[in-house]
Amino acid sequence: MEEQEEIFEQRTDLGRLNSAVEQIKATLAKIIVGQQQTIELIIAGILADGHILIEGVPGVAKTLTAKLVAKAINAKYSRIQFTPDLMPSDILGTPVFNPKTTEFEFKQGPIFGNIILIDEINRAPAKTQSALFEVMEERQVTIDGTSYKMDEPFLVLATQNPIEQEGTYRLPEAQLDRFLFKIEIQYPTLEEEIDILTRQHQQKTAEQLL
Repeated sequence: MEEQEEIFEQRTDLGRLNSAVEQIKATLAKIIVGQQQTIELIIAGILADGHILIEGVPGVAKTLTAKLVAKAINAKYSRIQFTPDLMPSDILGTPVFNPKTTEFEFKQGPIFGNIILIDEINRAPAKTQSALFEVMEERQVTIDGTSYKMDEPFLVLATQNPIEQEGTYRLPEAQLDRFLFKIEIQYPTLEEEIDILTRQHQQKTAEQLL
């Protein structure tokens, strides 16, 4: 993949910013069929420093879209798969005993990064969801009385299935308030489905296209 311009450094230069955005959209169009509005909204959210929630039924490329956007803007990203048994320490990190120094040292969790992709965020219970409140609002994590600042930029791209799907939980209002907006991905049209099947037949992976 050709290295993309760092979009976060172009926000004060409209000419370079527009060029960087169009380059990212062109790159994603090689892989994502349709969903142009979704891609534009995600980029808008990133430029506005806002967290984004993406909702859609399984199989409409929610995770792939979020992952490719993070990769295309050349930012450090990590992915967290939310499950019913996920604990807050699995997200934030935990103190680990170091036998050499006989002291506890904080081991950072996957939340430490620039673009955090949280897959199926509504499959984790309320206790796990509460671990995101502070970091999404204040962009810091507090463990045992010590606060750890997130590197800038820090953005959460979360995907979720509709709450009617089995094994999902309704997100707390306090957490929904921390997202800049929610994007609802629609099922592809017949023409887009044919295009998807054609591309699958060509057996080109996302990494090859990027």
